[in-house]
Amino acid sequence: MGQYERLIMMAEDELTQYSTDARKLEKLRQKIGLSVSAAEQTQIKETLLAEIPTDPISRIIMNQRQAAALPFWGIAGLGLLLGISMLQPLDFLATVAGATIAIAIQRRGWKLEAKRLVLQTLLEMEEGRKGELGNGGKG
Repeated sequence: MGQYERLIMMAEDELTQYSTDARKLEKLRQKIGLSVSAAEQTQIKETLLAEIPTDPISRIIMNQRQAAALPFWGIAGLGLLLGISMLQPLDFLATVAGATIAIAIQRRGWKLEAKRLVLQTLLEMEEGRKGELGNGGKG
């Protein structure tokens, strides 16, 4: 597993913790600073900048994955309810389709959020290095 995948997994681990974004970034900054060289950080940052989508739908999924998946969870629940109450097996197809789409949206949003977190951490670390160089390492 390369450094890129390891950083994404570290960010996903941080996403499971209930804390603020600032705390998640601080924890990631420490982990990245200890395990990834500056050259690798720059390379990973460039990869992430190229990979993160800029279209509006992906932005919504990245920022609001729960809200984007909610209508499909509703379709799944409604299909289950109608399938059971009216004894119509075809309604269970709506349940399967809705749940599948909702899970796919949430999984994609989770990955995009982890990538955004790593990218934001790397950008802040780069700004910190530039700030240290700008004032002669004092400060």
